[in-house]
Amino acid sequence: DSTGIALLNGGLNVYKKKGKVSELERFIKDQKLDSHIGMGHTRWATHGPPSDVNAHPHQSNSGDIALIHNGIIENYASIKEELKTRGHEFLSDTDTEVLVHLIDDIQRTEKCDLPEAVRWALASVVGAYAIVVLDRKQPDLMVAARKSSPLVIGIGDGEHFVASDATPIIEHTKNVVYLEDGEIAVIDREKGLKIRN
Repeated sequence: DSTGIALLNGGLNVYKKKGKVSELERFIKDQKLDSHIGMGHTRWATHGPPSDVNAHPHQSNSGDIALIHNGIIENYASIKEELKTRGHEFLSDTDTEVLVHLIDDIQRTEKCDLPEAVRWALASVVGAYAIVVLDRKQPDLMVAARKSSPLVIGIGDGEHFVASDATPIIEHTKNVVYLEDGEIAVIDREKGLKIRN
């Protein structure tokens, strides 16, 4: 029902659109799309109706962090209320936006890097997820994690791919790693792939 992409190319640029992938393609045709790191998502609505604002990726209030998510965050309402008391403003009706705000809040209050903030945030959520997270302040890093929702990492020649299954990856590489429940993958342009539990 909606699609979106986030690209790190001199900033964190997010483009999303209600409707089919072709709608997004028309919307971004005149944008600067070259990037060394990016992510895309197609959404089937669970929280909130199909709309541009409910499409993934979602961003933190600061605009520094973007996140895509397959699954459901069951305790999003209580987390959202707590974050509102700390000044967070929400634009969408989704459970996913709550998670990106939580990661941003932890990163700022605990002064930690993105992988650590993701780890802390995921310890607070109940539900199922396969997520990918980008941070404008750490432009050579991508973090992915899963619990009860599939996530596959393809390892190519100087490149990595993350998807919900191997089908879109195998045209680029046959070397894949299936993340286990509770694992977090940190993909660094210089250091490669590291998996944490």
